[in-house]
Amino acid sequence: VPGAGYALAALDVFGGIVFNIGNIAGTALGLNALLGLDVKIGGTLSAAVAIAIFLIRRAGVVLDRIVVVLGIVMIVLTLYVAIVSSPPIGEALVQTVAPEEVRFLTITTLIGGTVGGYIVYAGAHRMVDSGLTGAENVKGITRASINGILITAVMRGLLFLAVLGVVAGASELATQVA
Repeated sequence: VPGAGYALAALDVFGGIVFNIGNIAGTALGLNALLGLDVKIGGTLSAAVAIAIFLIRRAGVVLDRIVVVLGIVMIVLTLYVAIVSSPPIGEALVQTVAPEEVRFLTITTLIGGTVGGYIVYAGAHRMVDSGLTGAENVKGITRASINGILITAVMRGLLFLAVLGVVAGASELATQVA
């Protein structure tokens, strides 16, 4: 469809802005929780670091390498929490396959958050920027796409189980505290 690429690019930019506002807010809240830093200062610091990364050309190469290491650390720590929190895996599997209630808004939010939140980082433009284009690179592009989807799926599953375990154990904690 003529112009569809421009429309998709505009949606990508809009989604990137929306999701990155959430990322900056999350960083501000994290710095507040870790260091007691005011959220406005934390948000400003986070935005400044992000802008610097995009302005310094070589920072992207270094960041790509650091992100791989931090991604592995994140997956391992989330796996640890998912194991230690002992989520009700059987119930989670049953509700995944045959849920008692289907909530369209919840499904849309999860899928949108998964796809929209990562598209500006893992989208085709990242491959174009790195020079990975053309029919001769289809194998590498396909491999990268599949790896991205699989890693995202694993992380989402582990994160769900970790949160489910913590939430399911919260009532037990509440009775012990009371």
